[in-house]
Amino acid sequence: MAAPDSDSKPLFSLDSYHVSAELGFILPDPLEELPPYYQPWMDIALRVPELVDSHELRFHINEMPLLSSQFLQKHRELRLAHLALSMITMGYAWQEGENDTVKMLPHNLAVPYWEVSQRLGLPPILTHADAVLANWKKKDPEGNLELLFSLPGGDSVRGFFMVTLLVELAAVPALRNIPVVINGVRCGDTEAVATALEAVCQSLQDMTDALKLMQAYVEPSVFYGIMRIYLSGWKDNPCMPKGLVYEGVRAEPMEFSGGSAAQSSLLHCFDELLGVKHEAKSGAFLTRMRNYMPPAHRQLIQDISSRPSLKSFVQQQASERLRQAFQHCVTKLLALRSYHINVVSRFITVPAARARQLRHQRQELEAEVISRAPAALEERGTGGSGIMTFLKTVRDQTKVALLPEMSKETMPHS
Repeated sequence: MAAPDSDSKPLFSLDSYHVSAELGFILPDPLEELPPYYQPWMDIALRVPELVDSHELRFHINEMPLLSSQFLQKHRELRLAHLALSMITMGYAWQEGENDTVKMLPHNLAVPYWEVSQRLGLPPILTHADAVLANWKKKDPEGNLELLFSLPGGDSVRGFFMVTLLVELAAVPALRNIPVVINGVRCGDTEAVATALEAVCQSLQDMTDALKLMQAYVEPSVFYGIMRIYLSGWKDNPCMPKGLVYEGVRAEPMEFSGGSAAQSSLLHCFDELLGVKHEAKSGAFLTRMRNYMPPAHRQLIQDISSRPSLKSFVQQQASERLRQAFQHCVTKLLALRSYHINVVSRFITVPAARARQLRHQRQELEAEVISRAPAALEERGTGGSGIMTFLKTVRDQTKVALLPEMSKETMPHS
C-alpha cells in the first residue's frame, strides 16, 4: 500500500469558503442597517407586505431615488443591500399576481441591484442565500430569531424561512466533518472517516427532524395561494415567458430562476461527498442552481467533487463499521429527500388539486386564498422545475449511491 501523502499538500479545511464553524453556510451576525444614504431602500424593503397589500409598492419604487452602490464596502453591507433590493424586486414583479406582471424593472432599482449582484457574484433575484442565510436577527438575548424582511403571507412567511434556517443549522456538524472525511480518506484513516460519517449521519437525521417543523409553522393554503408567487422567478415561468428587462443594464430581457431548495449548498456537498450522481436533466438543473449560491460556497462543492472517491475508499477497506457508517449516511440522505417530497406534496400538489377543483366549482370561502395562486405554476417549483418528477428522480439517483450488496436491507420505505 502506498504511503499516505499527508505531507505533500495542506490538509483540506473550510477556512477559505465563508463557512462558519458555528453556523455553516448561514451568514454570521447579518447587519440590520445600511449607511444612512441607503435609507430609501430600507424604508421600502421593510414595508413590502403592506405596500403590496395596498397596491402601492410599484408607485413607491418608481419614486425611489437612483442611488450609487459605491458606498457599500463590506461583505455584510453588500449582502444586506442585495437582500433588501431582492425583496423590493419580488414585490414589484408580482404585486398584482400573475395577471398584471411587468416587463421592465425601473433603472433606479435595476442599476444598483445589478451592481451589488455583480460584486457579490449572485444573480439579481431573491435567492436562498438572501431570504434564508442572510435574513435573520436575534430578537432577544435568549437567542430567539426574527426575520429582517418579509413577504406577503404573514406568520407562514416567518415560519417558512425560519424552519429552513433551522435545517441549515442542523447541518453544521455534518459540514464540520466533511474535511475530517476527506483528510481521513487521504491518510487512509478508516476510524477517523467512520467517526466523521457517523456525525454526518446524525446531522442528516436532525435536518429531517427540523424540516418536519414546516407543517407546524406554515399553512399550506397560505404558502400555495399567497407566498409562492413571490418566490418565483422569470425563467421557465409561463407568467413571464420572455423574462424581465433590467432597465439601464441591458436592453434585452434576462431570465433568472426563483428561489429553490436546490440553491442550498448543503445537499450538493453531501452528494459530492457520498458520490451521488444525477441523471442529465435533473443534474443540469442542480448544476445551474449553483450559480445562485455565493461563489465561495459554489467553490467548496466543486472542491469536494475533485477529491478522491469516498465510496471507492469504503469499498476497498475491510472495516464493517466504515461500511455501515457510509451506508447509513446515504440512507439518511435518501430519507431526507423522501420527506422533502412529502412536504412538497402537502404544500404544492394537494393545494394545486384543491385550487383546480375550486376554480371549477366557483366556491368562495377557501377560494379566497388558494384560488389566488398562479394557475401557470401548478406543476412547477418556484425554481421553475417540474417539481415532483424532479424530486423523485433526484431521490432515485440517491439510491444508486448505496453500496451494492447492502442496498436492499438498508433501503427506507418510500
